[in-house]
Amino acid sequence: MEKARPLWANSLQFVFACISYAVGLGNVWRFPYLCQMYGGGSFLVPYIIMLFVEGMPLLYLELAVGQRMRQGSIGAWRTISPYLSGVGLASVVASFFLATYYNIINAWAFWYLFHSFQDPLPWSVCPLNHNRTGYDEECEKASSTQYFWYRKTLNISPSIQDSGRVQWEPALCLVLAWLVVYLCILRGTESTGKLEQLANPKAWINAATQIFFSLGLGFGSLIAFASYNQPSNNCQKHAIIVSLINSSTSIFASIVTFSIYGFKATFNYESCLDKVILLLTNSFDLEDGFLTPSNLEQVKSYLASAFPSKYSEVLPQIKNCSLQSELATAVQGTGLSFIVYTEAIKNMEVSQLWSVLYFLMLLMLGIGSMLGNTAAILTPLTDSKVISRHLPKEAISGLVCLVNCVIGLVFTMEAGNYWFDIFNDYAATLSLLLIVLVETIAVCYVYGLRRFESDLKAMTGRTLNWYWKVIWAGVSPLLIVSLFVFYLTDYILTGTLKYQAWDASQGQLVTKDYPPHALAVIGLLVASSTMCIPLVALGTFITRCFKRKGDTPPVA
Repeated sequence: MEKARPLWANSLQFVFACISYAVGLGNVWRFPYLCQMYGGGSFLVPYIIMLFVEGMPLLYLELAVGQRMRQGSIGAWRTISPYLSGVGLASVVASFFLATYYNIINAWAFWYLFHSFQDPLPWSVCPLNHNRTGYDEECEKASSTQYFWYRKTLNISPSIQDSGRVQWEPALCLVLAWLVVYLCILRGTESTGKLEQLANPKAWINAATQIFFSLGLGFGSLIAFASYNQPSNNCQKHAIIVSLINSSTSIFASIVTFSIYGFKATFNYESCLDKVILLLTNSFDLEDGFLTPSNLEQVKSYLASAFPSKYSEVLPQIKNCSLQSELATAVQGTGLSFIVYTEAIKNMEVSQLWSVLYFLMLLMLGIGSMLGNTAAILTPLTDSKVISRHLPKEAISGLVCLVNCVIGLVFTMEAGNYWFDIFNDYAATLSLLLIVLVETIAVCYVYGLRRFESDLKAMTGRTLNWYWKVIWAGVSPLLIVSLFVFYLTDYILTGTLKYQAWDASQGQLVTKDYPPHALAVIGLLVASSTMCIPLVALGTFITRCFKRKGDTPPVA
């Protein structure tokens, strides 16, 4: 007898699970960056519009599909049409890639959390050199936070070709991160619960992609979560709630981020002025207290005219201190989380406490998203009668976590951060756009919008609003096609793909071209998930053709 499908204990658990999955690190480190790049508050205009014409409707669509079909991504799309099994498989592949690299962020967060209990914080000061006669040269050229990130945490190589060896400390943190994910999975569904920029098309495109990827559309996680709902669950209401909370969190995170940006910029600016004042005071034997930030420019002009030869000797050491340039520096991703934030934290009162709280927050966001990513892989596997007949759920979960953990060790190597950037940039961009495009077409034109509407009415007792029908059938597919064309055009116009490599001699990042083997991996990442859709459809067609031939009676 087939086991009954487990259900959420109540709808609140389901909503919290969706929020935990959707609200992730992208809310903290990508949305504030986009706001800064595209006019600050004016970026909210395209963002909010895209939320209502893209994010919310597509989230509702995926939740409704999961709740109606009551299966994971592969089974749900196979039920709609056998030719669409590849859509679910593509989602599983994309989720597998995401799970493989995403948990290394949690490993780094664990690493920083463990070091947050030291006094002083290890990234607050540069270490001494081997002779103990001064500070480490690489750290002096960069900064103490950059040095701790690139040298102590990553021990980064100068290029992607220099793979290096596995760093055992981050590797142990990665094992710990996967162990936490596995233990949470075992508990199951019952407890895991500037206005001119508006004319810039890239602002609208980036607003759309931020909504798209922040909600986690196309990975199959939302379908998996919704498949454990009661059929009568009001998934429309929950789609609206999750979308609004996700976007509100992004906006709130931006307020905090810009406060930290301002604090860091002001602190760096004042530190820069103090260094210039000290340099000029010592070089020209000025009286202590004579040189101040208010008269610095006037005194510099006087010294340059009165002592031109001596001033020209000192000039290369005088930094150009600018508060505006400090504020204009836009950072996203790991650079924001592990360099900019730690730079601000080290200068705060009771810095250890703020550091512990900050990295605990990162872990909560990261682990929550990881549970959703892993559920997208596990649900189709546990739904499969072939696999679940031979292996219990605990064994399947353990194998998935183990395989991902072993592959994830690549990101703990000296060149691991370069491979992390490749996976982060290319593993789930074009493929997700294609997946969600096929999903909308499948529901509206293969399964049939009227049929789907009647299913929803039978489940929830509510008639589908005209707004959802217009968006699903017309606006969303056109918008996704536009995004798809933009990404393809952008890749073509970019030419040779480049990456940022750490130069220890200069203490800064330099731009390099990706080598051929890295380009091959990028191509494989993009193709491996997208090709699932046409290949599975073709395989289904060929299988059916052979079946028909076998069923045809021989002619006498």
